[in-house]
Amino acid sequence: MLLALPALLAVGLLRHTAALYQIPKGFYGIASIFLLLALQALARIKSIEQLRYVAPGEWGNLLGLDRIPEVRTLRQKLEILCQEVGRAMRWNTELAKEWIAGQCENEMIFYVDGHVRVYHGDLTPLPHHYVARQRLCLRATTDYWINAMDGQPFVFVNKEVDPGLLATLRNDLVPWLETNAPVSDELQQRMRDDPRQHRFTLVFDREAYSPEFFAEMKLRRIAILSYHKYPGEDWPVEEFAACSVRLASGEEVTMKLAERGTMLSNHLWVREVRKLSEGGHQTSILSTHYQADYTLLAVSMFARWSQENFYKYMRQNYGLDRLAEYGTEPVPDPIQAVNPAWRRLDSEIRAQGEKRRRQLALFGALELSGLAEQEVDDYQRKKGQLQEAIEDLDRQIQQLKAQRKQTPHHIPVKELPESDRFSRLLTERKHFIDTIKLIAYRAETSMASLLRDKLSRADDARALLRQIYDTEVDLIPDLENKTLTVRLHHLTQAAHDEAVRYLCDQLNATATIFPDTELRLVYQLGASQIP
Repeated sequence: MLLALPALLAVGLLRHTAALYQIPKGFYGIASIFLLLALQALARIKSIEQLRYVAPGEWGNLLGLDRIPEVRTLRQKLEILCQEVGRAMRWNTELAKEWIAGQCENEMIFYVDGHVRVYHGDLTPLPHHYVARQRLCLRATTDYWINAMDGQPFVFVNKEVDPGLLATLRNDLVPWLETNAPVSDELQQRMRDDPRQHRFTLVFDREAYSPEFFAEMKLRRIAILSYHKYPGEDWPVEEFAACSVRLASGEEVTMKLAERGTMLSNHLWVREVRKLSEGGHQTSILSTHYQADYTLLAVSMFARWSQENFYKYMRQNYGLDRLAEYGTEPVPDPIQAVNPAWRRLDSEIRAQGEKRRRQLALFGALELSGLAEQEVDDYQRKKGQLQEAIEDLDRQIQQLKAQRKQTPHHIPVKELPESDRFSRLLTERKHFIDTIKLIAYRAETSMASLLRDKLSRADDARALLRQIYDTEVDLIPDLENKTLTVRLHHLTQAAHDEAVRYLCDQLNATATIFPDTELRLVYQLGASQIP
């Protein structure tokens, strides 16, 4: 686990703790608590309660102590750290600003999407959300994330009442990016010289398709990149050309692409790029990014799956959906929910509409041709009955629509009927723990990028790291020379040993000092000596 310490510190685990967090003086300092939580995440210990079943002395050695705190003590420390609502978001914001500024790309591209976090408890009847991975409507909350092209996370906001991706973009995420995304002097000059130059690019799914929103973002000097929700007819196959493109992972592939200019319903002129699959399907994307090559737009759009892969990896390896504490609190007054009366009327309109479609199908199925003379009267009677039933359903639907129009679609949560009222889950500790998981994920990603240089299969990097985290080490402190040697035992393959030696060389070059000591960390594999 200590091989991850340089990466954790470089990502920012302890960089802002002194400014934002304090705990009373005691045996376990704030650095030990933060380090324990980060190492716990990397070890795939998905809840604090699971620390009951680890060796406290062995884990204490990782912190330079005789043992780790008991679960009860750790809970008390977390309660102190998470007393102030919103502090975890400020910590996440400070870290995200540094992560965004450290991006290698010349142009900032942000991926935005929602992740539904299912709630299986019974403390409060949370609203239902559609969970795509389970194809069910379940009680849940929604987290909206901002990620980089390679899937690395920056920040997220939690919505106990999901207003939708479009509303969250407009009200929460875009203002956050405008406030915290840095603008270089060079970019400011380009924006002054070219009215089409944007500040950054937003990539999102067709759920937030809105020509009005696209135009609004263009006025705010923000480029958008999204799927076309209404692409219309297919383009001629002759327009597509085979293009060699480099994906975000570095892999080079060939895509058949074509581009046109498209006028949207609000007369906004955008770029439309289509990809032709081998099966003949055309995927259409839209963008107000007017400078980039259309191949780059295609690569950027299809890299959106890195965010979906991030959610899956975090759920499986870091327990992203797991609760951090039990309890609820009142929903803030400004938050509105769907009016139950409106929902019932809307549901009844849908049901009556389905009945009308069935009656219309029966009406159209009755044919006069081929009937005997004695069957004509029966045909006319059935036709008349169906016509009468359809007209009656039309009147009912119109009345229901009139009632729905007069009923408010959304009302404040406090005005909900008692049977439909709900509270929200406590959010501060969850945001705090999830921020530490983001740090752990970013640290693991940086280590994986080093290992990929020495592995024949790049996809094995994270699996190898999980093996490293679970491998025993010898800790050899040298107080005279002020070093702490971490000697890793040999792994199962010579190829993996070679990759780990390379990783140790890179980690030694950082000359990392163990927190709250003067000991420089020295890494080696087996009995090999590091000069």
